[in-house]
Amino acid sequence: MDDCVFCKIIKGEIPSEKVYEDEDVIAFKDINPVTPIHILVIPKKHIATLLDVTEEDSHLISKIFVAINKIAKQIGIEKVIPNVTPKEKSEQIPQESKDKL
Repeated sequence: MDDCVFCKIIKGEIPSEKVYEDEDVIAFKDINPVTPIHILVIPKKHIATLLDVTEEDSHLISKIFVAINKIAKQIGIEKVIPNVTPKEKSEQIPQESKDKL
């Protein structure tokens, strides 16, 4: 967790342009946006990957989506496209598994 860039942003060790924050969630503008509006919304609790989300984390996941709705309304956008990008290639779903879904 010491080398987690998101934990460093949450602690204020790395500057960010925050657009939303509550006790569990923080949202900030991406430093390398690929769209005109590119905001990252993350839990303040360190969760390394989606595969590490537990049943106890379910309230955080719902709070993330509530925060997304608040941000969208605040900045006046009507369409939200969520994007979950794995930190490492090994976290991606293999093609064979996708075909079975």
